[in-house]
Amino acid sequence: MNLAPHPIPSRTQYVLEAVKHRILTGRLAPGQALVETELAAHFGVSKTPVREALKTLAGTGLVVMSQYKGATVRTVDRAMAHEVYDVRLLLEPEALRRTVRHSARLDAASEALDRAERAVDAAERSLANREFHRALYLPCGNPLLTRMLDDVRDQAALVSTAAWSVLPSWDREAAEHREVLRLALDGDAEAAGRQLHQHIASFVLRAFPEEDPV
Repeated sequence: MNLAPHPIPSRTQYVLEAVKHRILTGRLAPGQALVETELAAHFGVSKTPVREALKTLAGTGLVVMSQYKGATVRTVDRAMAHEVYDVRLLLEPEALRRTVRHSARLDAASEALDRAERAVDAAERSLANREFHRALYLPCGNPLLTRMLDDVRDQAALVSTAAWSVLPSWDREAAEHREVLRLALDGDAEAAGRQLHQHIASFVLRAFPEEDPV
């Protein structure tokens, strides 16, 4: 039996990537309705690739499908943000430590930071930020660990987009990124991992603070 995943048709992939880009750059707001007929007309396709694209995006956590409301962009709240970032805190610093121990090149991370600094808008800066974090864990040497982090990557970006729309903190995070990269390039795996953990934890706590105890 062939259990390999079926390739996504090109029209569906086109719609999927376009809608995802709009969600992750804030052009489609959390809670916004995703109407199949409107999207089909906008992209010049039938409703079928739109429907399949929305199903795939629902599987990645960016879209919510409801029998009554249809498809909407997922709304980010404190519980969702902490859930996603808990996974990152468990996995991403360890992946970076392994990347550093393997003496992997981090040119892609450095290039992503440079792109973020040259960005002319928040959308471009957000995408460069995503590439920076992925460039840190991609060479970790464990494909399963990489896939697990990729699985939460879009949801983490959705959290970041929602947070930055309320509390822009690019300069602070850019400085933290530079420090993470410096430690990694120095070959200090433990310090780089600790700095990345602190960076991830402090961001979600600033943007989505824990509820006060009753």
